[in-house]
Amino acid sequence: MGADYSLATEDHSYRYYRNAVEGHWDPYGIDLSEDRENFVAMADDIDWTEEEIRNSTNILRSALAMFGAGEGSVTEDLAPLATALDTVEDQMFITTQMYEEAKHADFFDRYWREVTNPAEETVGMDVTSPHEDRWYADEYLELFEREEEAMHRLVEEDTVENRVRAYAHYHLTVEGILAQTGYWGLTKNFDGTKEDLPHLPGLVKGIKLIRRDEARHVGFGMRKVKEAIHEEGVDEEVLHDTLGDIVPLVQKTVMHVWDSVDDPDSFPGTGPGRLARYAADRHQGRMKQMLDDDASIPQLDELTALD
Repeated sequence: MGADYSLATEDHSYRYYRNAVEGHWDPYGIDLSEDRENFVAMADDIDWTEEEIRNSTNILRSALAMFGAGEGSVTEDLAPLATALDTVEDQMFITTQMYEEAKHADFFDRYWREVTNPAEETVGMDVTSPHEDRWYADEYLELFEREEEAMHRLVEEDTVENRVRAYAHYHLTVEGILAQTGYWGLTKNFDGTKEDLPHLPGLVKGIKLIRRDEARHVGFGMRKVKEAIHEEGVDEEVLHDTLGDIVPLVQKTVMHVWDSVDDPDSFPGTGPGRLARYAADRHQGRMKQMLDDDASIPQLDELTALD
């Protein structure tokens, strides 16, 4: 390294890194007191039937549990990519992503301990753990097993095709489709605009900050895939085949939170059909942005915009 060494400050990875530095937030800096009160009200509302109470609390708890476990999993699985990336700008970005995934896992863990469990205790429900098997679909577990395998494959065989597969699992599917769909559904249902559902402002604020982080993560992965296909000659079928195998797992995971609900139509918020369509729309739009040479990767504020 010579004395004239300098960073490529116009590089997108460096700019994502700077955006992360400037957008720091603390998972413990979010006020959850109103969420606790309103969660209790949801679970103890005398105007609701027992079925409505069970359905709404189970749907919310299942979503929260899957988010917490998912953020913990991606925190663990990102390290192989950090060893594979070639430039200092990419490395600088990936350090922020690893840190942010840990923050997201911390937020959902805190939410369960400080909101979900106290609310369960207050209304006399069984106190639960986010790690109970009932919260997770088999397809959810398989999706994250495949994501882990795709990332760790880079340690054994770091090829541009395997990097595309890793980005497809991690950045495009887990973060770009599954997480985005869940964040959209939780925000729509608990932002205070649904008359029959409680306002959970701490959860909505946390999701907003997490989405801001994940816009960088998704944008990074999309740019790397687009470069691999249009500049490095990777056959786009590598992307099609990878996503074709795992996107169905996303759809089944999205539907899983409704398995404990006898009549999904009784839920007063955004239901499974609309969530499944939203997930499909995210997938189709991002494929066009990556595969169409004339299309551009959206700006950060557009990448994880809810609508």
